[in-house]
Amino acid sequence: MNTPAGNPLSDLEFRLLNDWQRDFPLVPRPYAELAKQLGSDEASVLECLAGLQRRGYICRIGAVFRPHVLGSSTLAALACPPERLEEVARFIGGFPEVNHNYEREHAYNLWFVVTAPTPERVAQVLAQVERRTGLRPLDLPMLADYYIDLGFALRPNTVVERGDVRPDVCHPHQDAAGNVVDAAALRAQVQAGDYALAAALEDGLPLTPRPYARVAARCDASEAEVLDRIERLLSLSVIRRFGVVVRHRELGYTANAMVVWDIPDPLVDRAGRLLATQPAVTLCYQRPRRLPEWPYNLFSMVHGRDRAAVLAQVSRLRERLHSALGLEAVIGQPLFSRRRFKQCGARYSSLARAA
Repeated sequence: MNTPAGNPLSDLEFRLLNDWQRDFPLVPRPYAELAKQLGSDEASVLECLAGLQRRGYICRIGAVFRPHVLGSSTLAALACPPERLEEVARFIGGFPEVNHNYEREHAYNLWFVVTAPTPERVAQVLAQVERRTGLRPLDLPMLADYYIDLGFALRPNTVVERGDVRPDVCHPHQDAAGNVVDAAALRAQVQAGDYALAAALEDGLPLTPRPYARVAARCDASEAEVLDRIERLLSLSVIRRFGVVVRHRELGYTANAMVVWDIPDPLVDRAGRLLATQPAVTLCYQRPRRLPEWPYNLFSMVHGRDRAAVLAQVSRLRERLHSALGLEAVIGQPLFSRRRFKQCGARYSSLARAA
């Protein structure tokens, strides 16, 4: 596989990026375990990962947490005058609670995610944005998730597909044992130490031979306690996956569209479950309509190497929905990303302090 700059990835680089986006070894020396499985040595694996991180291909190595369990979050959007876009994006990106901030092709052109300890703090951030900018955000909290951030397969196709990225994945509504769970039930099982662990992991695992020992020192725990707690949160599905979190743009998947669908409300759950099975869909979730400004209630993400590939996939998704739901017309609109102003993992330090 070649990167956008035309530089090929070595076999070790590719396998570290592609094969270890989940099921990262939960042992005291995980990089040595990776080396054993990849036919390399610990020093080479550490050097390779450090190089991939410097080049921007890896965001971090660590946990992807289920939304609305540790704290509260929402997706928000502004219809921002183009001449003010960079100024407003800088202001929004200055909030530690904002972890994603993108320009997209739409009248609502600035999209950002807010994660905070409480719904009240999320609302405060949105209110501050409105007061400072004079622009009223659309507040679009998640109502149901059908497929959330389970990684990218980086095979040299034109569209990102997730089918060959570690096949042992549970349904988003299930824990590792296959039991149906919801966020409210999970919140009742969260312990104060879980918030401390999330805060210690927010920048990812350090590239040292015993990274869990470093994480343990950050959250006043033992190495064994940290490993046990990660395993527990994985089994509960509070941690969705634990492994390498890649930056898809830097790896050549430069076209991405947030496809928003206007689905009749009685059919939205069925449509969401259908889209979640489609290999081209990397995220799928239900959010509220905000009439009259925002008629859409189902969101799905499609990533590809170019715009044409993404549009072809969107057309196929529309055909699948039309066939399955029996609708005369399936209303959907792809909102292509133009610029990334901010992208990082959610910040959990404030959640740990509030626990």
